[in-house]
Amino acid sequence: MSDYISINKNAWNLKTNTHIKSEFYDNISFLKGRNTLNPIELGILGNISGKSILHLQCHFGQDSMSLAQLGAHVTAVDFSEEAIKKAKEFNDELGLNVDFICANIYELPSVLDKKYDYVFTSYGVIGWLENLDLWASVISNFLKIGGKFLIVEFHPVIWMFDDEFKNITYSYFNDDPINETSTGSYADTSAEINYQTITWNHSLSEIFTSLINHGINILEFKEYDYSSYNCFSNMIKENEKYRIEHCGKNLPLMFSILGEKNQK
Repeated sequence: MSDYISINKNAWNLKTNTHIKSEFYDNISFLKGRNTLNPIELGILGNISGKSILHLQCHFGQDSMSLAQLGAHVTAVDFSEEAIKKAKEFNDELGLNVDFICANIYELPSVLDKKYDYVFTSYGVIGWLENLDLWASVISNFLKIGGKFLIVEFHPVIWMFDDEFKNITYSYFNDDPINETSTGSYADTSAEINYQTITWNHSLSEIFTSLINHGINILEFKEYDYSSYNCFSNMIKENEKYRIEHCGKNLPLMFSILGEKNQK
């Protein structure tokens, strides 16, 4: 297979420049102090003041800097050079001390040697990873004994559908890479950018098994009948929650897992 990391990195470098300017990310209000974390992750994390957090696949760091604004000591990682460059600029502008690292997370143990109270990742991250067993080993490597792992992610069921959520296009148990060419972005569908992506669908059982196999006990698992973001087709807003209009509350759109590294 072609070099999927380079292909996907190119896509995210292109998308970053679009996202920085988009209303979706609203950097104007962010730079005025808006915290970009959602009630789900805030509720699960609780008081993080003084805690060390490793944020994986951070994009250009809005959530990383929002964690820092809550008093956490944050290290944030993404493989997109454009995203990390912009994250560092915003970090300086806000007077924060997030340590931004440009790296493929699979290679992170070779460039970072530290243990954290939390490893955090969220929203649109799993599908870019080919090997979840290796992903879980990286998470475990960076957690202190008793440290917590939190993922808030879009539910794998939704990736079975076409873009309009009308037909089932992919198997829930799809092991093969999904090679697509796209125009625009979830943050700006009219953006004049074209790019190739290679992604994977991962079932909940694959996610759970990978974490458990690397010494992470599952403390809490929740599923949600809404999305925190208006990032799919045919969505309607209801009390700050977004749902696919013709699916109502019948489709799980997100899930969260809270884990803890065990003593072994």
